[in-house]
Amino acid sequence: MSTPPVDDPLDSLDPLDPLSRERAHLARSRAALRAMREDVESLDIRDVTANWVNKEALTHQIDERIRALADLAHTPLFFGRLDYLHEPGAEQAEGADGERFYIGRRHVHDSDGDPMVIDWRAPVSQPFYRASKKDPMDMALRRRFGYTGGDLTAYEDEHLSDPTEVAATSKLLQQEIERPRVGPMRDIVATIQPEQDEIVRSGLGGTVCVQGGPGTGKTAVGLHRVAYLLYAHRERLARTGTLVIGPNTSFLHYIEQVLPALGELEVKQATVDDLVAHVEMRGTDEAAAAIIKGDARMAEVLRRAVRSHVTMPTEPVVVVRGSRRWRVPAYELEEIVQELLDRDIRYGAAREALPQRIAHAVLVQMERSGEAPDDRVQDAVARNAAVKAAVKAIWPPVDPAKLVLRLLSDADFLAAHADGILSGDEQKTILWAKPARSTKSAKWSAADAVLIDEATDLVQRTHSLGHVVLDEAQDLSPMQYRAVGRRCTTGSATVLGDLAQGTTPWATRSWDEALAHLGKRDAVVEELTAGFRVPTDVITYASRLLPHIAPGLAPVTSVRENPGFFEVRTTAGDTEVVGACGELLRQEGSVGLIAADARIPALAGALTAAGITYLGPGEETTHETRLTLVPASLAKGLEYDYVVLDEPRAVVDAEPDERTGLRRLYVSLTRAVSGLIVTHAAPLPHQLT
Repeated sequence: MSTPPVDDPLDSLDPLDPLSRERAHLARSRAALRAMREDVESLDIRDVTANWVNKEALTHQIDERIRALADLAHTPLFFGRLDYLHEPGAEQAEGADGERFYIGRRHVHDSDGDPMVIDWRAPVSQPFYRASKKDPMDMALRRRFGYTGGDLTAYEDEHLSDPTEVAATSKLLQQEIERPRVGPMRDIVATIQPEQDEIVRSGLGGTVCVQGGPGTGKTAVGLHRVAYLLYAHRERLARTGTLVIGPNTSFLHYIEQVLPALGELEVKQATVDDLVAHVEMRGTDEAAAAIIKGDARMAEVLRRAVRSHVTMPTEPVVVVRGSRRWRVPAYELEEIVQELLDRDIRYGAAREALPQRIAHAVLVQMERSGEAPDDRVQDAVARNAAVKAAVKAIWPPVDPAKLVLRLLSDADFLAAHADGILSGDEQKTILWAKPARSTKSAKWSAADAVLIDEATDLVQRTHSLGHVVLDEAQDLSPMQYRAVGRRCTTGSATVLGDLAQGTTPWATRSWDEALAHLGKRDAVVEELTAGFRVPTDVITYASRLLPHIAPGLAPVTSVRENPGFFEVRTTAGDTEVVGACGELLRQEGSVGLIAADARIPALAGALTAAGITYLGPGEETTHETRLTLVPASLAKGLEYDYVVLDEPRAVVDAEPDERTGLRRLYVSLTRAVSGLIVTHAAPLPHQLT
C-alpha cells in the first residue's frame, strides 16, 4: 500500500482505524461540495448580462449547476479509492508517487482547487474498473466502500500489486449488486465490470451494438455510456443533443433517475412512437399488415409516390420585367427538372432550388443581352408570379400525411408505386377496408405514423442528434430502425438489445440486418454474457427456452454467489397466486406479479379482495407499497427483487405465434433479482418441462 501524502490533515486520527479516517474524508468532502454549491448560489449576474435573454439563459445554467451539485443524502459521495504505486508519468500527470484518489459520482474539490473526489469518468479513475492481479495498471491498492444509507460503514481492500494475496470475489460488490430494489432503476457506477467499462468508455465517433441477455446490465451500460460521452465531449453534445429511446413510457419512467443521479440533467427520453408522432395514433394493425408496413421495401414505395408528383414541363416560362420579356423554353425547363431529379436530393430542397434555377436561366439571357444583373435581380425573378406558377405546376408541395393516406386508401395509386415491390396480396393486406375522409379523421396506427415519418424525411431532412441510445432494439421493424437512424445520421448510436427477447412479429433476426436498416453498418457488436442480476436457478430455468427462440445464442452465465429463490407451484385459483405475493412481500424489496394481459383484471380484483395494495408499471414503488401488477406485454426492461409469474401458458398463448409467445415468456421469467415463484393451473409449455 502506498504511503499517505505528507501533509495529510487526517494524520491526527488513529492510524490503526482506517474507517475513521475514511469517514473524516467523507465529512470533509461533503463540506467541500456544500461550499461549491454555495459559491454558485452566491453568484451575482446583474452586471454581466446585457439583456433579459442573456439573464434568463445564464440563470438557467446556474440553476442546472446548483441541481448537479446537490448532495443526495442516501447516495454515497464516493464509493472507491485508488492508491498509485508510482507517478503515472507525463501522459497521466494527475497521479504522483503514492497519490491517492477517491472515486465518486461527481468531482469535488476543496477551497484551493485540489480534488477530494474524482469523477468516475475521468481517465485517472479507469483502473478502479479495469485493474486486476494480471494487470494492476500500476495500482497498489483498490478500496471499495460499503454504505448504509449515506453513512460509510465498511471497506474492503485489494492489494493488486501484492503477488502473495489471493484474488477473491468482492463481498461488497456482491452486496451492492444484490441490494433490494425499491423505487426506480439505480445507477451501477460502483459495480461496473471491466467488459462493461470498455463499452462505456468507447469513443463518440463509432456506433456500438450491445447484445446482452437478461441481467447483463446492457441498459445500465448504455446510460452510463451517455454520461461518459457527455463528460468527454460536453461542448459538442451540448450543441448536437443526446436522446435515449425506450420501448414504452413505463420503461422510461423506470430509468429516468439514472442519469440525474450521475449529474446529467439535460438528456431527453422518448419512445419511437414519440419520435414519429406527426399524427394522432388511434388505430391498430393486424400483425400481417404491421409486418408489411414495417418492411424496408415500403421506403421505396414511398420514394416513388413522393417523386410521382413531379410533372415534366410542356410549356415555356415567360418572365416580364419592365418592358422586356424573357422566355425559358420547355426543353430547358425539362433539363433543369431532370438534373434535380438525377441528384436525388430531398423533394422539398429540390422544390426550393427550382425557382432559383429558372431565375438563373433568365439571368443568363439578361447577361447575353448586355445587362449586368446581380443576386437581388435573381431573387426577384425567382419570386416572379410566372415562375411561382410554373414551380407549383411542375413540383407541387407534398403533404406526407395526405400522401400516406392516399397510398393506404387508393388501390390504383398504391399499385402504381408498389409495382414490382409488393405483391398483389401484400397490397390488399395494407389497404384500408374503409378509407378515411381526411388525415384528421383517419385512425392512424403506429406503423402508419412511421410511414408518415419516412415520407416527411423524403420531403425535408430530419434533424440529426449527436448521440442516440436505442434500448430494447430487437423489437423494432426495419422502418422503425430507419426512423431512429434519421435522428443520428451525422452522429453515433448505442444500440442495446437481446435477440432472444424479441417479442414482436417483426423482431429482428440479426444485428447485422438491424444495423443496416439503422444506417450504421460499421457498428461494433459487443456481447455481454455475464449475468449480474438474475439468480443462477432462475436463469438456468429460463434458458430452457433458448433453443426454441434463439438457436445458437449463448446463454447467460450468472455470476451471483447467491443462487436465489426459485419454485414452480401448481395452484387451484387466484387466491393462491395472491398468497404467493403475500409470502414474498414479507421479504425486503420490491415484488412484481407478472401475468398475461388478459389475466390482469382478475388478479387486480383478487389483490384488492385480499387487501393488498399494488401499483402499475412505471409507478414508483415505496416502502409502503412494494407490489407492482405487470401485464406481460410491459415487463420488458423492468426488474423486481421477487417475482410471481402467473400462468406461463397464458403468456405464450396471448401472442400471435408460439415463437413470439415463448420469447415473451422468456422476458417474464427473467425479471427477478432474488427470487421467482411460477404459479400455474394449466399445464406448462412443454419447452419448459
